[in-house]
Amino acid sequence: MKKEIKFSLVYRDMWQSSGKYVPTVSQLKEVAPAIIDMGCFDRVETNGGAFEQVNLLFGENPNKAVREWTAPFNRAGIGTHMLERGLNGLRMNPVPADVRELMFKVKKAQGTDISRSFCGLNDHRNLQLSVQYAKQAGMISQVALAITHSPVHTVDYYLGIVDKVVGYGCDEICLKDMAGIGRPTFLAELTAGIKRKYPQLTIQYHGHCGPGFSPASMLEVARAGADYLDVAVEPLSWGKVHPDVITVREMLKADGFQVKDLNIDAYMEVRSLTQKYIDEFLGYWIDSNNSHMSSLLVGCGLPGGMMGSMMADLKGFHGAINASLRSQGREELSLDRLMVMLFQEVEYVWPRLGYPPLVTPFSQYVKNTALMNLMNILKGQPRWSTIDKDTWNMILGRMGELPGRLDPEIVALARQKGLEFYTGNPQDAFPDELDRFRQIMQEEGWHCGQDDEELFELAMHERQYRDYRSGIAKDRFNKELSEAKAKSGAPIVITRPVTELPKINVEKVLEKYPDAIPVQAPAKGQMLWNIDMDGVSSAPVIGAAVTEGESLGYVQTYYGMEEIRSLSDGLIVAACVKQGESVVKGEIIAFVLKK
Repeated sequence: MKKEIKFSLVYRDMWQSSGKYVPTVSQLKEVAPAIIDMGCFDRVETNGGAFEQVNLLFGENPNKAVREWTAPFNRAGIGTHMLERGLNGLRMNPVPADVRELMFKVKKAQGTDISRSFCGLNDHRNLQLSVQYAKQAGMISQVALAITHSPVHTVDYYLGIVDKVVGYGCDEICLKDMAGIGRPTFLAELTAGIKRKYPQLTIQYHGHCGPGFSPASMLEVARAGADYLDVAVEPLSWGKVHPDVITVREMLKADGFQVKDLNIDAYMEVRSLTQKYIDEFLGYWIDSNNSHMSSLLVGCGLPGGMMGSMMADLKGFHGAINASLRSQGREELSLDRLMVMLFQEVEYVWPRLGYPPLVTPFSQYVKNTALMNLMNILKGQPRWSTIDKDTWNMILGRMGELPGRLDPEIVALARQKGLEFYTGNPQDAFPDELDRFRQIMQEEGWHCGQDDEELFELAMHERQYRDYRSGIAKDRFNKELSEAKAKSGAPIVITRPVTELPKINVEKVLEKYPDAIPVQAPAKGQMLWNIDMDGVSSAPVIGAAVTEGESLGYVQTYYGMEEIRSLSDGLIVAACVKQGESVVKGEIIAFVLKK
């Protein structure tokens, strides 16, 4: 009989990989006893990532949610683990060191046992404080390697990172196969290599189903010495999410591994409750395509969740691209042909940008650059004509060290623009801020909370926390939910095709201004051309001059504000969306005529 393989239910990530929201605290408390009764889980992923931002968006207190959700598992002796993004903590942008330190103290006090920490660039410097702060707080420190498939992401490359984080004191390693493109034999070799060198380390595998490798990868890493596997349950297993525990358990049992018994009645209860939450309201924001696997993901290497984003982008640009082609007297392209061309451009762009692991937010940077390259090529303009500020920050090393070498053409372009490469520790650029936030709490008359947890939420998610405290968040969510329920048919993702935009016809704009650059919404949310919601609000003035990198407005998302910047110097020739309207990621919101 082979060793025992233990399972972790990634209930939080099941939802986050499927749609916009996760269950409310009352729903989580309802399903917890059935998860425990299944009897097969030694761990449950309970919080982290966007989890607490979603609570704030609901108008719920995230600290209450974490405490009440982790409590039943704590009592049952089931380990709880969270996901945090290293330098970025629980958000999408860098976090000061003192706020990061407080995060681990708060999460341990709230009942979280294990911190899974990852850096999207696999830069060990961004993980050092995560390991140290987790250990100081009394948590198990698990470092996640962002797995991808490229010439530079070798076994030796990953083992070098393991050497560094073991030196920092981490207890465990997670193979975070976020796109599910890690080849099974490669993952087995990496697992065996870690176990040979550091037999004391626990190894956990996390893989999405997307391109279809994941079940084979699970079997291979188990044979190579892995200890834990992340699994899901119906109706949110498979597709772009994670393999189902029933299948994985039977596969391992047949291979001779020891696995815990599974209470099928409890499984069916979890399944039923999960479906109930989908039917109640969460399904309004779940894309049906998330239930589909796709072999097309093997080539481009993007995470499964990016497929929906890419298709939204392409649909948004389809009319604009064909209008440009018609103006050139060229043949129009089908959406399928454009999709293949975009996949091919991602494959072209990725190595030239230094092979950043294709995980949030770097997958978005690569995809966006590929999309703008494709647009420019089809308009007869050179590649790399349009690179956004965030992508430049990645290129210049301000977020960490890239795994591979930049293409000389990109280096030359940076120098031509007078941009400087950064070689320091990324954390050094973000000074401590907790004293400032303590002062804000005092000025607002807010209590810092048990274990300073309210102070932490303000410091980590300032805007969302303010919206929660004021009641704006709950009102906004209730309005959004009412609009979703008012639509006929089954719960769907709320979208508005570009062809239905009021007053503005995208193709007519391109016919008049064939060289105009579309400005896309960077995320789904509420369009804010300006922040003064109480005053008279309007879109940008048509004909106004803008410079490259200039802020044009914001999209208020569930996790914060996404700034919209001009991609070039030029004139605003059209605005497609009004102040306060809902937009979807990739939707064309304006056009800038490049100088």
